[in-house]
Amino acid sequence: MLTMGADEIDEAVAHACGALRAVATAEYDWTRPAGGLEWSCLATAEHVVSDFTAYAAQLTGRTKDSYIPLDIRLEEGTDPAAAVHAIEASAGLLAAVVRTTPKDVRGYHPFPYGSADARGFAAMGIVELLLHTYDVLSAFEVAYEPPERLCEALLAWQFPHVPPARDGASQWRTLLWATGRGTLPGRSRPERWRWHNQIHLPAERVALLEVAPPALADLAAGGTGGFDWIEGGPCEGTRIGAGMIAKAYAAGTHRPEWGSYAIRRTADGLAVGAMGFHGAPDHEGWAEVGYDLAPAARGNGYATEALRALATWALALPGVRGIRAVVDEGNAASEAVLTRAGFQRDADRENQRTYTLSAHPAHPGEPSSPSDV
Repeated sequence: MLTMGADEIDEAVAHACGALRAVATAEYDWTRPAGGLEWSCLATAEHVVSDFTAYAAQLTGRTKDSYIPLDIRLEEGTDPAAAVHAIEASAGLLAAVVRTTPKDVRGYHPFPYGSADARGFAAMGIVELLLHTYDVLSAFEVAYEPPERLCEALLAWQFPHVPPARDGASQWRTLLWATGRGTLPGRSRPERWRWHNQIHLPAERVALLEVAPPALADLAAGGTGGFDWIEGGPCEGTRIGAGMIAKAYAAGTHRPEWGSYAIRRTADGLAVGAMGFHGAPDHEGWAEVGYDLAPAARGNGYATEALRALATWALALPGVRGIRAVVDEGNAASEAVLTRAGFQRDADRENQRTYTLSAHPAHPGEPSSPSDV
């Protein structure tokens, strides 16, 4: 599985700082603007130091809704070689914090939905380092290209909304394009870019954690996806669903919010099941949801709590009209989950029963779902 964490920080720092140190001499003027930026090369290095330090503080501070009020600056008169050393030192802080932060700890970050875990902060720090190394070296017309495997991991973990590298493009060129720094054949240059931290949704005694493409592929291949599972998990339905979404990512059609979520029990951090969507909403604004729990977790109300949280979150998104679920006849337990979560019985399909939950309940006489039209 493509991994993301402290080891990847160490790899990125060794590669990037080695390249930066080669131009951190009197021959190169670090007061000139970095390529494509208004900052000088020295100010760009300072920015990277600030990012690494701030990301570490977001995790150690356990912040919920704001940045830790830090202002990290290089001392006046810092030369380029010392600035590179400061990058290494601050990256070491983040790597140490990532290594020791529990999986369920998150810190505030605004994009896209208010928080990131240690893996997310590691990825954001690496992206900042690699891109700004490229910017600094571009100022001196020095080529730079980090390891392909590292770039592939960054794209899969932090840019799951970006179609993977294809048509001969390297992972690095794809990452540059995704962050507004290059062009790719057949793709228009993005006007703005954002990374994507995996969504975390609290749901009473459980929480839903969005599953990233590398973890989806691992689950589909028979692995754990990086989760600690309750006895009997993950179920076959979880693996099949993960495989479908992994294929959508590989095809460039995956929309992160509308994928799979692991259901983790808050008390012990164990994954007890999975819940997610069969794709993005259709042209009428309806999305279909599915779920399963490991046998050892059933009968405790976990699925109901998770479904309420996921449906509430999804129905608040722009353009979403409703959520649909289809269950086989005779699956009384699943029907009970849907009923407790507020879904209502709708027109049945052959040998299956349909339940819906609308974003805006219809007035009397109006259709409540596409099946009524």
